[in-house]
Amino acid sequence: MDLQLEGNAALVTASSSGLGKASAKALAREGANVVINGRDEDRLEEAREEIEEVATGEIIAQSGDLTDPEDITELVETVVGEFGGLDHLVTSAGGPPSGPFLDTEEDDWYHAYDLLVMSVVRLVKEAAPHLEEGGGTIVTITSRSVKEAIDSLVLSNSVRMSVIGLEKTLSQELAPEIRANAVLPGPHETARIQELVDQAVERGDYDSYDEGLADWSDGIPLERIGDPIELGDTVAYLSSPLSGFINGISVPIDGGAGASNL
Repeated sequence: MDLQLEGNAALVTASSSGLGKASAKALAREGANVVINGRDEDRLEEAREEIEEVATGEIIAQSGDLTDPEDITELVETVVGEFGGLDHLVTSAGGPPSGPFLDTEEDDWYHAYDLLVMSVVRLVKEAAPHLEEGGGTIVTITSRSVKEAIDSLVLSNSVRMSVIGLEKTLSQELAPEIRANAVLPGPHETARIQELVDQAVERGDYDSYDEGLADWSDGIPLERIGDPIELGDTVAYLSSPLSGFINGISVPIDGGAGASNL
């Protein structure tokens, strides 16, 4: 299926690994010119090389910290300067530390809010004037934790809900020029899952990494965790004209694991 993205310009944040990289790869495979972003320059360059293997457009790697307003400004300026505009913004960010409420420090709350919420606020403010010019899209990658709280993820459970409120508001205030949607990933086979399982093993929740990974698949009707490119393909679709009447929604991508009716 042709998603009609050839020649479009996209910015995907936190895309040197995980679901951000998968989203950048899916957009690049459809012919979009993509700026990818991360803090680790070596890992970012590795991601650029990997994405270029499937890309038909141009891929540019731009390092930057999503908690730094100046870096965010530079990211948007890079896309516009290199590609002459910005059509699609995909926001992603590394997850906050896991742990229960009573073990979470006050500074952890402020950092999680800055990373997960203020990064989106600043990105949209910078990108909106450019997105308006061509009828652009915003896709925010959050988590299924906005629908159902996940054990030992108090920061993600709490703070990510602000992103959904923002996304819904943007879908109304920026329409009809800009559409805004969100994806709510369940467990996918990323470095983030490895990190969470390792932390759980250290806390004594599991005896081994394999036991922890198997637990992530427990309760998923499809009996597996997701492949990151499956989420990436959904992001590309929501960015495309083929989803032109979809606006203001939050799509769970969890293999049917969610028990919520809405």
